[in-house]
Amino acid sequence: PGAVSTFTIEGMMQDRKALQMGTSHFLGQNFAKASEIKFQDKDGKQAYAWTTSWGVSTRLIGGLIMAHSDDDGLVLPPRVAPKHVVIVPITREESEKTAIYAYCDALARELNDTRYHEGFVRAEVDKRDMRGGDKNWQHIKKGVPIRLEVGPRDMASGSVFMARRDKAHRDKSGVPRDQFVKTVGSILDEIQAGLFARALAAREAVTRKIDSVEEFIEFFTPKNADKPEIHGGFALCHWSEDPVAMAKLAELKVSIRCIPQDAPKEVGKCLFSGKPSEHRAIFAKAY
Repeated sequence: PGAVSTFTIEGMMQDRKALQMGTSHFLGQNFAKASEIKFQDKDGKQAYAWTTSWGVSTRLIGGLIMAHSDDDGLVLPPRVAPKHVVIVPITREESEKTAIYAYCDALARELNDTRYHEGFVRAEVDKRDMRGGDKNWQHIKKGVPIRLEVGPRDMASGSVFMARRDKAHRDKSGVPRDQFVKTVGSILDEIQAGLFARALAAREAVTRKIDSVEEFIEFFTPKNADKPEIHGGFALCHWSEDPVAMAKLAELKVSIRCIPQDAPKEVGKCLFSGKPSEHRAIFAKAY
């Protein structure tokens, strides 16, 4: 309220609710006049400040978690993951530890020296004294993009046993060590692109153009009122920016989220007021 213009990043979560993940507002001089924020201009006169407001913080992190994660825990796109690769040594005899740890440490050093976009691959060896299965599940829950298991047979064959967070936790395969080091960047990029494509497809699947109030109400009304199922999504509807429509939306717990910047001009009638409209806006249930 009070902004001259507002820009927002609207995300569609897996439960078909929208999340306003980040905003920027041009406040003009409105906030400055309300709060008496002044400065001395180049002519030495007192003038009200022109201000902006930016909100990109924990909501953006929450949106990332809610859009990509699954029932096993966190799923992180590699470009923002704190670590890219975790190496889990698998030892059954105390006598095996020294050699396998040395193999894993050398692999981690080589990976940490491998360029990945603006930085380097971030890899670590998990040497904690606990079962390998428990370690694996902890790293699955944390969303580490790539997990490597290294046992005596892997060391003997110069290979690693790889699992990716974007695939089922039991989907593992043996990969030659040198091949993995050479291709780790492309594997991470493949995971990144796959997560984006999956989220985009999920958003598009629940985005619909709606041109009647009846269809709008049906779209946002669960079939089971007592135990509402996942329903709704993004509804693209004509809107005349008439505030009268807002009261009707409140009954359905639906709100207008934004007018897309790339929305084409399209002559139509507002779904709620019947007044002329030049574009479609996005409506959704939201957090």
